[in-house]
Amino acid sequence: MFKNLVCGFLALTFLLNIGLYAFAEPDLEEPVYDVEVVAQIVTNTNVFELKAKSHILMDAATGQILLEGNSNEKLPIASVTKIMSLLLIMEAISSGKISLDDTVTASEYASGMGGSQAYIEPGEQYSVRDALKAIATHSSNDVTVSLAELVAGSEQGFVVLMNEKSKELGMSNTNFQDCTGLTDDGHYSTAHDIALLSRELILKEPEILAYTSIWIDSFRDGEFELVNTNRLVHFYDGCDGLKTGFTRAAGHCLSATAKRNNMRFISVVLGEPDSNTRFAETRKLLDYGFANYESVGVNTGGEKVNEVMVKKGLNSKIAAVYKDDVNLLLARGEKGKVIREVRLKESLIAPVLKGQKVGEVVYKVDEREIAKVDLVSDKDIEKASFGRLFILLFSGWFKLGR
Repeated sequence: MFKNLVCGFLALTFLLNIGLYAFAEPDLEEPVYDVEVVAQIVTNTNVFELKAKSHILMDAATGQILLEGNSNEKLPIASVTKIMSLLLIMEAISSGKISLDDTVTASEYASGMGGSQAYIEPGEQYSVRDALKAIATHSSNDVTVSLAELVAGSEQGFVVLMNEKSKELGMSNTNFQDCTGLTDDGHYSTAHDIALLSRELILKEPEILAYTSIWIDSFRDGEFELVNTNRLVHFYDGCDGLKTGFTRAAGHCLSATAKRNNMRFISVVLGEPDSNTRFAETRKLLDYGFANYESVGVNTGGEKVNEVMVKKGLNSKIAAVYKDDVNLLLARGEKGKVIREVRLKESLIAPVLKGQKVGEVVYKVDEREIAKVDLVSDKDIEKASFGRLFILLFSGWFKLGR
């Protein structure tokens, strides 16, 4: 009898531990990508009726939203969180706060992270460069925390920076509680906010794509293999990022980006039922973008639009020119419908700097604004002092006299 009670108690304890682990710990995800299954899902999927709880397709260059569904619904995002972590890390590198060759020393706290990990030991050292590989490809939670500690001193300090950055970017439906995505309760975002974040990372820190596009690499001098959890970098033409995510609460998530024919799109799916569907529906969204839109060059950088008068300057006018080349993302068949609306300042007061904004051009199709670009001054104009004005007047009189 006693033996049976002991055995029963041990069995119950085991089951309780398993149950607690199931609810408290995220899965160690091994993303599935069955080529035939994914192809079949793509074929049978209507892009306007996806299984994702939330999704969006955005043009990276302009931020134009091409497709969306429940894109502002707050949802857990799992390791898609690391897009923000990568942005802050890359900004720290760009500002010189840290460098790719700096040494990261793993803390006991970082080494204790669960979920996807590189199994770092307390005191273990590696470069920022190698750490970025482990985060961008293998989604290593332990390595992510170690870099957060390097940048901000602690994960908690880093999370403060994450939430400050989200407000700066207009991610109004986002709240971060950690740098990895291991937290589900109170840690959330939306497909729209993740698209904004992904766009910021791609445009401001494009060097990250050298890491997120890696298919297979290694960590710890070749001892630990890194295989990209985003299978689309291998299976989808033009895909070079960005980040997968999975917990039981979040489901299968993915923010992906791909570039073809001078177009780059960002696709975000949250709450997918399984890994194959996540990749298939992402493919469907990206396919929709590449099939239905085209990039059209309409103006070139430096091209003159008009002149603007300048008061109290050594010259009386500047040319308003395009700051950069202008490429519009247009639905196929819209090319002949584009209307250009020029908005210039009536006049300027010296001094005026070359490259200073003096107006803008708004592009519309069927009264719908599709893009807005800056017009800038083509030259510097100094403010005219009394002495300089006198010299100019005297010079003018002298020429008239001749």
